Amino acid sequence: MLTHGPRMTDEIPSTAELWYGKSVSFQGPSVWFTIAALLSVSAVPSCQSQPRPYNYADEPNPVGKEYVIGPSDLLHVTVWHNAELTGDVVVRPDGTISLPLLGDLRAAGLTPGQVRADVTTRLKAFVKDDSATVTVSVAAVNSYRFVVSGNVEHPGVFNANHYVRVSEAIALAGGPNRYANPDVSVIIRPSVEPKGAVRRIPVNYTAILDGTHPEHDLLLLPGDNLFVP
Repeated sequence: MLTHGPRMTDEIPSTAELWYGKSVSFQGPSVWFTIAALLSVSAVPSCQSQPRPYNYADEPNPVGKEYVIGPSDLLHVTVWHNAELTGDVVVRPDGTISLPLLGDLRAAGLTPGQVRADVTTRLKAFVKDDSATVTVSVAAVNSYRFVVSGNVEHPGVFNANHYVRVSEAIALAGGPNRYANPDVSVIIRPSVEPKGAVRRIPVNYTAILDGTHPEHDLLLLPGDNLFVP
């Protein structure tokens, strides 16, 4: 008398059986289709840390250019042979300075050379001596401020007397905290035109550190907000 072994079924195993290693019997194309689909899903790579396309070369580089004056900067104005018109002035929050005889002048957003030209032109109405040469210099930089916000150890407003790159700014803020995803950081930068608009510049902090994308390590400009999600 012949006996038969256990019958092979074509039932599709459950997801738990596939992932937890239970011994199952496979028969029929539907089973292999299920396995292939599960494996393909698990093999999809994460694209979250991939740098987003952006033309970083279009962003301004202030190094090598004449300094742009901002609020709270301390200016030293000298008028040759005229001590009464010589002295230090602080740029007010509204961007103006006050000088004897001349009154209020716009300074924020201008270079020292542009302020000197304005003072020279206005001064001609009061001083007829052509030897009254005007010089304007920045005695103290106080307007270079930027924000580091989000998931860093010490978020806040930072001042510096030199231009700071993204990597330096994050270091000043104590580095990313344990909740951070610094690969998708962003610089929120005010735009000149249209007024009130902002640009969002993607920054991959890890790509800066490992050297794969050094162009992300931009110099921060006054008013920038570096956000680490």
